[in-house]
Amino acid sequence: MITTEQIKEFREETGLSIMQCRVALEEAGGDKAKALELLKVKGAEIAAKKGDRALGSGVVASYIHSGDSVGTMVELLCETDFVAKNPEFKAAARDIAMHVAAMSPLDVGTLLEQPFIKGSGGSVGEFVNSIVQKFGERTEIGRFVRFSLN
Repeated sequence: MITTEQIKEFREETGLSIMQCRVALEEAGGDKAKALELLKVKGAEIAAKKGDRALGSGVVASYIHSGDSVGTMVELLCETDFVAKNPEFKAAARDIAMHVAAMSPLDVGTLLEQPFIKGSGGSVGEFVNSIVQKFGERTEIGRFVRFSLN
């Protein structure tokens, strides 16, 4: 039996809805690691289902690394301005911009395959899928640019 406290803790860790957390924990028999894996799989499935939706909104996030010698801008696209204005969505875009500054990907495809620097070992693509799962909208990295003095 999954307790309310377990669901609450898992929700705080993942940021997902109570229902998604409860179902994942129940399917995993209370094992958080297994529940996270189940959520990753479901996130990819949800992203695939939403693949045909139009991307009509989004944000441009920037990151300047300490020392002011590296800077990036990232375009994170979504379906509606309701999601684009969400502070958590904006923070996710900034985290991706920080990743671009640190890892210097060549293109969006390479970026999506890289291990995400701010996470639990998943790729940037898995991070984007988690955004889709969290907000319920198709989300994609549109483009990015990285400037460096070195």
